[in-house]
Amino acid sequence: MVMARFETVYIPYGGYWSTPFVRWQGAFAHLHPLRFAAEVAQRALRERAIPVEQLDSLFLGMTVIARHSFYGAPWLAGMIGAPAVSGPTINQACATSARLLVSAASEIEADTASERCILAIACDRTSNGPHLYYPDPSAPGGRGESEDWVWDNFNYDPYAGNAMIETAEHVAAEANISREEQDTLTVLRYQQYQEALKDGAAFHQRFMVTPLEVRDATGRKILATVVDDEGIYPTTSEGLARLRPVLEQGTVTPGTQTHPADGNCGMVLTSRERARELSRDQAVEIQLLAFGQARARKGFMPQATVLAARQALAAAGVSLPELRAVKTHNPFAVNDIYFARELDLALESFNHYGSPLIFGHPQGPTGLRQIIELIEELVLLGGGYGLFSGCAAGDTGAAIVVRVNLH
Repeated sequence: MVMARFETVYIPYGGYWSTPFVRWQGAFAHLHPLRFAAEVAQRALRERAIPVEQLDSLFLGMTVIARHSFYGAPWLAGMIGAPAVSGPTINQACATSARLLVSAASEIEADTASERCILAIACDRTSNGPHLYYPDPSAPGGRGESEDWVWDNFNYDPYAGNAMIETAEHVAAEANISREEQDTLTVLRYQQYQEALKDGAAFHQRFMVTPLEVRDATGRKILATVVDDEGIYPTTSEGLARLRPVLEQGTVTPGTQTHPADGNCGMVLTSRERARELSRDQAVEIQLLAFGQARARKGFMPQATVLAARQALAAAGVSLPELRAVKTHNPFAVNDIYFARELDLALESFNHYGSPLIFGHPQGPTGLRQIIELIEELVLLGGGYGLFSGCAAGDTGAAIVVRVNLH
């Protein structure tokens, strides 16, 4: 288990953004994830009046390789107009966003004299995932091995020897989480997501870069205009009840797990003074307080969110009753049911405005969108402490604690 506390890391209010999330093989399926992220970042920085010259580093979180992604963060920095800026590329499956932020925060904390300003961008395209070939001259006939980066890794953990969905079934069986409970939780999360769409998606408008014109490879023809998340299925108890479990004798159905998606997010992290200067509203102060990481037993991934949350809260010195808002990355309904039981939370008390279970899962940027939503929810509530916790491949969990003050 790992935990860290930060004293000098702040986020400008409004200094973050997300694209809509679009179900895989949808409107974003042909867009290069890094070029798309650069285009969105340029627009977002311009709309937020954050000069690119303010940036000292760029940290990139990305889990699905793409053409030329070997050049990672330096390439992305060049594309957004910061050719003198460099930084690392980070991949920790669905924990990528949390690890991305804590890596940037650690650099800021270690170099307070220079008041560093770091842009963290997370992007992934699960659509049209790469098909890889690994040469093996010693094999019969010199035949190598192949791998579909997205699909094969969703379906097989080489250490635990199981698919992601099997980790949910393991926890469901051990904790006696029924199919009916999962259906009920999914309907609840869908209803909570509808709150984000009220009044012309007013909640999403607080942070989304929208509308987005999607063009063809030439850049001349507009193929689609994306104004909000796409590919979300209307969810009802009756509809879920008709679905069969994915695995024989299982409890998880296609409706009670998330769907792969495409999209990207960004966030600026810096010192208190520079955050105030770059903020859309200087009355709002956002501090990144703590990080926690933990690993569950082999093949029990959903349990890791609880362990990570406890680590982050301990590092922050914050108790559960002090939290004003909680967000989770929940690829399975099982995750939230287990999380609520272990932390004694009412299911309806967290993931207001929805969660990845409903709006999708582009891997790298998934957690960052949840943290952005967490900040905006805290602002609407008048400030306070917030917790994000999510699971990741390898039975891992990662959590972040933030504090919002309204002066």
